Amino acid sequence: MTRLITLIFSLLTVTHLHANNSWEEITNKADGQTVYFHAWGGSQEINNYLRWANSQLQQQHGVTLKHVKVTDIAETTARLIAEKAAGKNSGGSVDMVWINGENFKSMKSNKLLFGPFVDQLPSWQYVDQSLPVDSDFSVPTDGLEAPWGVGQLVFIHDTQKLNNPPASFSELLSYAKAYPNRITYPKPPAFHGTSFLKALLIELTNNDETLSQPTEKVDFQLITAPLWKYLDELHTVAWRKGTQFPSGSAETLQLLDDGQLDLAITFNPNAVFSAQENGTLADSTAAYAMDMGALSNIHFLAIPWNATASEGAQVAINFLLSPEAQSRKGDLKIWGDPSVLQNQYLTGTAKNTQLFKSIAEPHPSWQVALETEWQKRYGN
Repeated sequence: MTRLITLIFSLLTVTHLHANNSWEEITNKADGQTVYFHAWGGSQEINNYLRWANSQLQQQHGVTLKHVKVTDIAETTARLIAEKAAGKNSGGSVDMVWINGENFKSMKSNKLLFGPFVDQLPSWQYVDQSLPVDSDFSVPTDGLEAPWGVGQLVFIHDTQKLNNPPASFSELLSYAKAYPNRITYPKPPAFHGTSFLKALLIELTNNDETLSQPTEKVDFQLITAPLWKYLDELHTVAWRKGTQFPSGSAETLQLLDDGQLDLAITFNPNAVFSAQENGTLADSTAAYAMDMGALSNIHFLAIPWNATASEGAQVAINFLLSPEAQSRKGDLKIWGDPSVLQNQYLTGTAKNTQLFKSIAEPHPSWQVALETEWQKRYGN
């Protein structure tokens, strides 16, 4: 049955291609190209998935996908800004990036992106247009980045050790005081750490509408005062007394599994299933969101303006948006990243993803402002 569905999708795509000769030219030029894909490298499931994608791209299109593992895509943004300043408008070192939020805003405003290209992709027809795929942290995407998956900030706990986890950040602080050294969060500017700060600020301000505005237009110190007061209290009773923080989501999962923490953090509600499958977490673990909902966003794929292999990158992105690749990415035993496609095009467990109530991201400017202030207060 799965083979039959894949064949139907292949025929649909071929029909689409013949109607668009420029796509045929792109695939011809892409053959033999190597695409240097800058993407987070902190998850074994994701790394394994990208190795599979590379093998499929090589077999189907003659395109090699090289995963350049980065801890923070801001490093890639800085590299591209340097190439732009040096006048390197072709032959760039980066062909494709996994981005969203502040990094997209920065790349877009610095004119570092190729395109628009997204609506020319044959796989675009499968995308669920009811998702917020045309804006990124309130910034219009303008066809400069293609949606790849849905992220939600959730917590993981062991139901046998903690069957009634904190349902709000207020309860989380009370829990941390009652059980010292058992709660923490990743160190900003690690993505999950900054996301923790944003979700916490949203609850403490009752999702103040000013969070959707640029920070330079609001009283940042006044709005964030409750956040720093909360963290000052939390750090005194946190893991390692707030003098040390996990490097990212993967380390919180490890610490949860080792019994050092009572909560881990992830931006993928299905991560718990993948971790159980590969033995990283016990079967008694479960993911949940705070009662107010989960901080949610779409994550995207984009191509730098000076990419050496822009055709290969377009072919790679088109493949990663295909029902075959999205179904595998959403497979709970493989990665479990929620899909951006319409459900009818998905197969297997990718169809079964249940998302939590969604809370929108603040304006991108809050990310850097929060990280900077956090570093000033707690970085040393």
